[in-house]
Amino acid sequence: MMTNRNKIKVLAVIGARPQFIKHAPFDFAARGKVDLVTIHTGQHYDANMSQVFFDQLKIGKPDYLLATGGGSHGEQTGRMLQEIEPIVLEEAPDFLLVYGDTNSTLAGSLIASKLHIPVIHVEAGLRSFNKSMPEEINRILTDHISSMLFTSTEQAVENLRNEGIEENVFLTGDIMADAVKLAESVTASEEQIPDFPYYYVTIHRPYNTDNKARISLLLSELNQVDCPVIFPIHPRTKNLCESFNIDLEEFKNITFIEPASYFDNIRFLKKAKHAITDSGGLQKEAYILKTPCITIRSETEWVETLKASWNVLCFDDLSQISTLLNRTLGEHIPTLYGDGTAANEIVNLILEKSRHSN
Repeated sequence: MMTNRNKIKVLAVIGARPQFIKHAPFDFAARGKVDLVTIHTGQHYDANMSQVFFDQLKIGKPDYLLATGGGSHGEQTGRMLQEIEPIVLEEAPDFLLVYGDTNSTLAGSLIASKLHIPVIHVEAGLRSFNKSMPEEINRILTDHISSMLFTSTEQAVENLRNEGIEENVFLTGDIMADAVKLAESVTASEEQIPDFPYYYVTIHRPYNTDNKARISLLLSELNQVDCPVIFPIHPRTKNLCESFNIDLEEFKNITFIEPASYFDNIRFLKKAKHAITDSGGLQKEAYILKTPCITIRSETEWVETLKASWNVLCFDDLSQISTLLNRTLGEHIPTLYGDGTAANEIVNLILEKSRHSN
């Protein structure tokens, strides 16, 4: 798909649910200003996780839809490299834009850097300091081959500085704050949000789900908390529980529902008394929505959410969950992740960079 070359061309590579969310504000901000071409790698694809963003937010459908999901990290990344490169050569963009830390992010960045196309990394500088996580490797490598690095927080800027990256680093606030504002403006679905106090739980990471003893203990602890639990269960987690002969119906305090669309997820999260998650993005969304959070991980990329106890880590001793749900909270900073205008600022900085390059 060749586009109007009177404008600069930005080729965006997206592939996973959080990236669709981040891409929506950028898609809106870019309209009329840049030629935006989008590759959807198919890394994660189903109607609830992908199509819903194009249908409900009315963002542009991907110009290219690949089928690179499944397989090992090496297989997946290799297929992406093979399939993305011919598109990049044909489109010849001025910039290639990636979000976050997925295999799609790394593949797009590697191809662009080898073809001498400037890489734009949105959500740069994020670090968990846990290199056993594939996401950590992806984000580090992407940052070190990027030409423009857009960061969410001062901590991200400092992380990059500590790695010797100081040029073309821009603190814009978090594009997810833009996305939350968009989500709150979308017409509510028919999904009923409880009118009683509840805890909202999302658990999907392998270290919490792939061991029978671990997931059994986690479900048992959630079953004992002092309010009902709403748990949109990922199909993979549900299948694992079945393979472990764990009967979900035994956990009477937990209501298991189908995976929520992004918009319903925000609605559930906003009205929840507390969030309990091992997700990266949901910790941040919870903070933006002023919902306290317990993160079932030993570390977090979003370290600033830990200040004033709006987010706390709980991993080794899951029996602490009930106590942590009733902890005292400190000051909440509404603009910690910006004011919801990051996408416009990113687009304007890209245009400014392009003018200076010509």
